[in-house]
Amino acid sequence: MTDDMNPFPENLSDEAAFALSETLHWLAMTCEEKYFIQLRRHAATLNQSKCIDPDHPWIRKPSAE
Repeated sequence: MTDDMNPFPENLSDEAAFALSETLHWLAMTCEEKYFIQLRRHAATLNQSKCIDPDHPWIRKPSAE
């Protein structure tokens, strides 16, 4: 991403940075709550050869090969 495309201003007050962060976290949580089933279903179909644990997608299980 180039500097011209960066959506975040360089000089942001502490209060504004906090408000931005809280808003983005709220948006992400709301999205995950609204589309939880679809997100889980899609995650389960992603390259199952990588052995993704749907309960802990950040942890990779060793392959059975």
